[in-house]
Amino acid sequence: MTIETKARTLTMAQAISEAIGQEMERDERVFVMGEDVGKYGGIFSATTGLLDRFGPARIMDTPISETGFMGAALGAAAEGLRPISELMFVDFFGVCFDQIYNHLAKNTYMSGGACKYPVVITTGIGGGYNDAAQHSQCLYSIFAHVPGLKVVVPSNAYDAKGLMTQAIRDDNPVIFLYHKGIMGLSWMSYFEGSTNEVPAEQYAIPFGQAKVVREGRDLTIVTLSQMVQKSLLAAQQLAAEGIDAEVLDLRTLVPLDREAVLASVAKTGRLLVADEDYLSYGLSGEIAALVAENLDRVKLKAPVRRLAVPDVPIPFSRPLEQFAIPQVDTIAASARTLMTLNLD
Repeated sequence: MTIETKARTLTMAQAISEAIGQEMERDERVFVMGEDVGKYGGIFSATTGLLDRFGPARIMDTPISETGFMGAALGAAAEGLRPISELMFVDFFGVCFDQIYNHLAKNTYMSGGACKYPVVITTGIGGGYNDAAQHSQCLYSIFAHVPGLKVVVPSNAYDAKGLMTQAIRDDNPVIFLYHKGIMGLSWMSYFEGSTNEVPAEQYAIPFGQAKVVREGRDLTIVTLSQMVQKSLLAAQQLAAEGIDAEVLDLRTLVPLDREAVLASVAKTGRLLVADEDYLSYGLSGEIAALVAENLDRVKLKAPVRRLAVPDVPIPFSRPLEQFAIPQVDTIAASARTLMTLNLD
């Protein structure tokens, strides 16, 4: 979906905040709660300026009790409100595991559809800035594994605004994960490609629609979030060597645009999955299995390659962290290797 209108250049943080503000103006049932979402504007600036516009009754700073405010969001949604509940770091979800997994994800089903829980959980993901093992994970595959949750992972400001608008309007619980390294924060280095033109008007991007962000003919790189920016830079390196890589941004994990993956791989015949989550039991394995189960539609020229975080905690040490998390050069190197492989 593309909105034809005059746009401004916004960071992802600004785009998310704008989407929330516009939906709060449109629907008085929408409110925000979480740690430091008010005067501070969110630790990653996703709620900047909203307290001044809507006041503390709708932009509510909470105690440091994830279980408490997730439970409050659950109850508010059951009573007809539409809460946005910010979990500061995704790594902290274990504290409120029961509220998310056993209640938000299941209560609509267990009530026979009588109860709806339109809660948006926003949270920061990803490493690259030396915040160590308890503040640097992605973990989106864990949420995607449980039926009842929608999982959204944008890679740029334009998508972030449209997907946030869609998330707030959805009657189901949505996990909205933004990578700190592409939020456009002044105190943290980030990939410029995530900051782009964003219309001032409201718009929604439907879930389950992946986007080809770079056309190519030689191989497909399936990815999401900050890895989209890294994959595009890797594709530039590869293009200089005569390798034409297609980059597919999934945008949402649940629902997953399986048809877009299969269409791209059917065109190129080669698949590289680039992922900042852990290698085992995650996104990369799911995409590989999808292609393997559809070999009647997809003729592979080479075995599927997966590039992800090895099954170790994210290191604090900068050199070790850079080694563990896929980088532009490692994506390009994996693509080069893939081009040398042949199934025939």
